Amino acid sequence: MDIFTEIKPLRALLGAKRSQHLSIGLVPTMGALHAGHLELIKASKSENDITVCSIYVNPAQFNSQTDLEKYPRTLENDKQMLVNSGCDLIFAPVNEEMYQQKNQIHFDFGSLDKVMEGKFRPGHFSGVALVVSKLFNIVQPNRAYFGQKDFQQYKIISKTVDELLFDLTLSSVPIVREEDGLAMSSRNQRLKPEERKKAPIFYQLLVKAKQLLEKGQQFESVKQVITQKCESIQGIRLEYLELADQENLNATKIVSDKTVLLIAGYVGEIRLIDNILMG
Repeated sequence: MDIFTEIKPLRALLGAKRSQHLSIGLVPTMGALHAGHLELIKASKSENDITVCSIYVNPAQFNSQTDLEKYPRTLENDKQMLVNSGCDLIFAPVNEEMYQQKNQIHFDFGSLDKVMEGKFRPGHFSGVALVVSKLFNIVQPNRAYFGQKDFQQYKIISKTVDELLFDLTLSSVPIVREEDGLAMSSRNQRLKPEERKKAPIFYQLLVKAKQLLEKGQQFESVKQVITQKCESIQGIRLEYLELADQENLNATKIVSDKTVLLIAGYVGEIRLIDNILMG
């Protein structure tokens, strides 16, 4: 497996692969890899000749400097996991390579980035769109793979691909969960033992909300039930629970197989997100 830290040699190698009519799959990550990331690698390997995994903690998408500094970085372990998974190439640049000059570009996605994550993390999705655009430009993949857990992010990236006319196909890979239901996330590594025991509550609440909605309860009453449950558990703080259209993320109160339930909240100081498709 080849590891690149600079753009120019990576581009040269991938250009040679493309000249041989080999297809390229890209799995963008911020490292601290887990089984969910490996499912993305697996999906890419099943559809492409070459799989590239990028590992880069992108400062432009963090609202908090403290959060950026505390984000887990486990590069050596990540490399071994990728070797074992059969990944072909790693791109692990430093900030100076990805941001060779001060960034002055900002994205605006209309209502798509003003709700849920966008509401509580202003500017976050502009940073995501910027770094993903850079990676698409550098790697020029035929296909790129993202996890369903970051549902809104996937919609933002889909919009970016459409607007900027990137010639690639996006794939969303289903959420991979721990045995207790907790959605796998790099941030889970920051949970203290007692916090880890409480962390599955958000998935449990999503399942409960889905059941209540399917029984005909109104969303506002369901939301009140979920809010009260969170308030009853020490160390748990609900940030939002939303029922939204899967395509445009517009809030709705009508349940259908085209809607999604999304949740975000804190376990101690660690912010977690999750979602579950209706229908």
